[in-house]
Amino acid sequence: MSAVRPPRRVLMAGGLAAFTASVAGPSALAAAAAPAAGPVVRLAGPTGPAPVGAVELHLVDPTRTEPAAGPGRPRELMVTVTYPAGDTQGRPVLPWLPPGAERALKAKFGGALDAVVLPATHSADGAPARCGRHPVVLYSPGYAADRGFNTLVVEDLASHGYVVVTVDHPYDSGEVEFPDGRVVLSRPGDPAEAVAVRAADLRFVLDRLAELARGGNPDAGRRPLPRGLSRALDLSRTGVFGHSRGGAAAAALLGGDARVRAGINLDGSVHGPVVERGLDRPFLLVDTAVHDGLRRDATWSALWPNLRGWRRCLRLGAGADHNAFTDLVSVGPQLGVPLPLQLGTVPADRAVAAVRATVRAFFDAQLRGRPDTGRLLMGASTRHPEIEFVAGR
Repeated sequence: MSAVRPPRRVLMAGGLAAFTASVAGPSALAAAAAPAAGPVVRLAGPTGPAPVGAVELHLVDPTRTEPAAGPGRPRELMVTVTYPAGDTQGRPVLPWLPPGAERALKAKFGGALDAVVLPATHSADGAPARCGRHPVVLYSPGYAADRGFNTLVVEDLASHGYVVVTVDHPYDSGEVEFPDGRVVLSRPGDPAEAVAVRAADLRFVLDRLAELARGGNPDAGRRPLPRGLSRALDLSRTGVFGHSRGGAAAAALLGGDARVRAGINLDGSVHGPVVERGLDRPFLLVDTAVHDGLRRDATWSALWPNLRGWRRCLRLGAGADHNAFTDLVSVGPQLGVPLPLQLGTVPADRAVAAVRATVRAFFDAQLRGRPDTGRLLMGASTRHPEIEFVAGR
């Protein structure tokens, strides 16, 4: 089986930022410029019974250095913890992207998106956490994408009782804004090395979540935490998922950290030792017909026989392409600017509903022991026919 061609995988990893590499230059950007009165982009609300809260954390790892930031500088991360909330009344919601990150993203498009009003989330900033202990799920985005790019799935999980921790990986994520206003952008690099760094990031995040669960405050600036958040984390039930390069990071973390019980790779080639070593815990691969991972991606075909636990490969069909797993499938058509975002032809509402349901069904089964009554994980759901069975047991 042949590997997916590198140029396509690089483009697929880039998401919205891939447009800047695909246009011919300033004239093409000008031709795609948005109208003077730009559209207001909106995201669908979560479907669960709980309101949603969120808080941003700035985490600093003194045990690792960040050469890209300068000699001796420590590795820094930005994460968002999204959780089932109690009272959200009167609280502002977080934006899809922090202001500086939004400006940096728009600057890549030479004015084409300046008039567009990017969405707000449905997550109340700093709202008190809902009572009870909840499973924890980590999320890693694709290369040159941002941790907010899967808000539709993340908020939906939180509304159904999960604490979801989304992680930006500086210099590999698209635009990462720190509390002091610094914004760092993605840089090209070796995918295998980047995945190894991401896996180390996720392990460090788990360490800091353990500190949080003990009543500590892991935020570098010791900014106030939402009331009840430390008691909301059940780290004995931890999972991980990611899109594109983030899916590779999910596999790497699951293969190297016994604290994580299950993982999902949404359409990403896999890198690192996990390909040969395999996994002994549940792992779900989800691709598109464009990727056709088990037949056309050598990393998937090499990993597949080494998955010794529960394993399954599903497909987001109905004409979906790589970024139909992310918010871009909903955001892209609302921009008023034609961008090659690799969304495919799947209707946005159908893709969002199918991906939300699949991710939740998997974690419900693996972290909560709930049966897959809708047969979604068998690709046999009448409610979500876009999800197709490819292989597995």
